[in-house]
Amino acid sequence: MIKYINETVEYLQEKGFENPEIGIILGTGLGQLIDHLDIIKEVSYNHIPNFPTATVEFHKGRLIYGTLEGKKVVVMQGRFHVYEGYTLQDVTYPVRIMEKLGIKTLLVSNAAGAINLDYKKGELMLIEDHINLQGSSPLAFKGVEELGERFVDMSEPYNVEVNSRFKSIAKDKGITLHSGVYASVVGPQLETKAEYRMLRIIGSDAVGMSTVPEIIVANHLKLNVAAVSVLTDECDPDNLEPVSIPDIMAAAAEAEPNMITLFRELIKTL
Repeated sequence: MIKYINETVEYLQEKGFENPEIGIILGTGLGQLIDHLDIIKEVSYNHIPNFPTATVEFHKGRLIYGTLEGKKVVVMQGRFHVYEGYTLQDVTYPVRIMEKLGIKTLLVSNAAGAINLDYKKGELMLIEDHINLQGSSPLAFKGVEELGERFVDMSEPYNVEVNSRFKSIAKDKGITLHSGVYASVVGPQLETKAEYRMLRIIGSDAVGMSTVPEIIVANHLKLNVAAVSVLTDECDPDNLEPVSIPDIMAAAAEAEPNMITLFRELIKTL
């Protein structure tokens, strides 16, 4: 993997990706932050050596380098998932690339279902902890110790100081920002009523199909990391309706301006 990482990093550096400070991963339906970026360079994933290719129709598949609020950032417009047939090492490969390019902070967004029924569709949730239900770890491979410590401490996987700043910004801007536990499942099928009940019992406030692998690798690389979920549906097992992907996308689009405000205001302070 080290050989592949070096090839990818060299390619991007030759393209002009120079010393970004912050990495950003944009989740499902959450691509409008790009409109606020002063773009310097952008490359399609399928042009980057050793990079996976986004296969989900609403994930754009571009790596973008530019400035946002005076900071150099590298942005993943579209991410990878185990349900696309990728390994957890594939899914998290871009995090390793962004770290090698120079980032110290990783900000992650996703679309998620609200397990906590006090949280409503269209609101945001700051992830303070997570439950990995993806069946394995992105660190479970031979040679991982060459890239960082094998046994990574996860007592505080989300940076406390960055989360505190997010909360302060939300309060100042009048944005509803819940805090909670995010459960990451494989998907791509949505959950059954019984599964939603199980997720609530084990302490989940929201559920999705991403983010946790990237967070684990970010901790492996000792990055400061924070993540925000856009709550796109309410997962009430006693009143469950068939899921509508267009409705989920619409809810993500409605909540996205608040997420963009949080990210922009936070980046000013980094």
